[in-house]
Amino acid sequence: MQTNLSQLIKVARGETEADLVLLNARVINVFNAEIEQANVAVFDGKIAGVGDYRHGKEVIDLKGAYLLPGLINGHTHVESSMLDIAQYARAVVSHGTLALITDLHEISNVCGKEGIDYVLDASADLPLSIFLQVPSCVPATHLETAGAEINSQDVADLLRLPNVTGLGEMMNFPGVLFGVPSVLDKIIAAAGKVLDGHAPGLSGKDLNAYISAGIHSDHECIHLAEAKEKLARGMYIMIREGSSEKNLAELLPLVTDQTYKRCLFVVDDRSCADLKSDGDIDAVVRKAIRLGLDPVRAIQLASINTAEYFHLQGHGAIAPGYLANMIVCQNLEQLDIDMVFHKGKLVAEKGQALFKPQSRIPKSLLNSIHIRPFDTEDLILKTIQPQIPVIEVIPGQIVTRRLDLKIPAENGVIKANTELDLLKIVVMERHHQSGNMGHGLIRGFGLKKGAIASSVAHDSHNVVAVGTNDADLYTAIKELERINGGIALAVDGQVTASVSLPVAGLLSTKPLEEVVTELEEINNQVAKLGCKLSAPFATLSFMALPVIPELRLTDLGLVDVKTFKLIPQET
Repeated sequence: MQTNLSQLIKVARGETEADLVLLNARVINVFNAEIEQANVAVFDGKIAGVGDYRHGKEVIDLKGAYLLPGLINGHTHVESSMLDIAQYARAVVSHGTLALITDLHEISNVCGKEGIDYVLDASADLPLSIFLQVPSCVPATHLETAGAEINSQDVADLLRLPNVTGLGEMMNFPGVLFGVPSVLDKIIAAAGKVLDGHAPGLSGKDLNAYISAGIHSDHECIHLAEAKEKLARGMYIMIREGSSEKNLAELLPLVTDQTYKRCLFVVDDRSCADLKSDGDIDAVVRKAIRLGLDPVRAIQLASINTAEYFHLQGHGAIAPGYLANMIVCQNLEQLDIDMVFHKGKLVAEKGQALFKPQSRIPKSLLNSIHIRPFDTEDLILKTIQPQIPVIEVIPGQIVTRRLDLKIPAENGVIKANTELDLLKIVVMERHHQSGNMGHGLIRGFGLKKGAIASSVAHDSHNVVAVGTNDADLYTAIKELERINGGIALAVDGQVTASVSLPVAGLLSTKPLEEVVTELEEINNQVAKLGCKLSAPFATLSFMALPVIPELRLTDLGLVDVKTFKLIPQET
């Protein structure tokens, strides 16, 4: 180590040739927001110097191209890509993402620490730095049934692992506000680390109380006023633009010369199709530039700001001593990525990954769908109430509205009404064969025929299904059992399309391109049945998440998120 450091210093002083020299670069300096004409020398995976360097074992003339620091995704759930971690790396590295922060609470809610071990082990040799925020909410709440539990002692143990930066998003904000001991114990276990937040709509004294617990970030802002209040109270604002959650246009005015250091870009959840076609954090940067943000400022929000918030030493800048994680592009506004370097090695070119990752999926993760036997009669929605709560989907957002509607019933049985866009929604417990099943109505999908079902259902990942009739709901759910997890479409009692996700019921074992093709095919079929949503399965996956306002459905029933309580259903 000392020899390498000594050699690095010699290269920096120009006394010894570098491993790699990039000539004639326009270097994006994220410290002073300037663009420098310079050469960059690399030794042993690190940047030795920026300036007049010409001698290296390898020399590449960039001929005036821009040289940017590798992008950092400050908050993402890799599981939402539906890809094995090796294939996920292929997708994002080619788009310039060379580091990310994730809490893996999706796979953890299915199979606990074993899921975390799988991702960390499988990513060890990838040209992608994965930093873990220990899941804080496994299970997310007491209002649903998860497949595993991570307690405060587990949190303390996981915090000792390498590349662990802190505690993941504290979604159970009511648990913080009401001082629930098990919640506070996790916060105490992570003292001195980065504590991520998740506090949709929180304001006033409740917001003060939440932040006072040491939680200093939030990615759930959907309104500018909310983001301004949270920033003023000391929070870092993660501006989110994912597949289902699109908040960039609303929140971008928050970024000014006075506030930008406390803002960073994240995607939260992004599908494999979007990763392949549009990109990852690079897509957010491009859109921010199109909306009027200065290109260098946009890059700062996708690199150095994130690195500094999470204390990622050596990440986020092109400067002496930093990792040689770099992107080359010709047009800064279009961010058309030509080359991607990870620790000084060329790992992607012209949108294609140059590495061939090996899958390392434990067999134990391939058997996670355990549903108690059921039939169509179990799917019947009954009520004697004059009006019932209905979930209303808001396009482009993961928040929902609560509608209380008078729904005609036949002998106490409620059926879907496609003319009013009132469909049935069912959530079925799939970890312990408990037989728990929640029933409800939902508006906003627009399906005229058939049913869709998914074993991807944040955060406990029980089976969630939406449909026009019980027979198709039954058929779609039974298909998920057959393929050991995934997504499915059934029409007229027949399965017309499905995508197998056998790794914890969340991830595919297939290559990126095949998964994208299958996902696009099933989405196209759903659209032809009248669905109004551009990403129906991504939207469906959030309908069982009882920490996002206003109304959700879990395997235990309808949840009023404002009161954080189950809604009694009289039948």
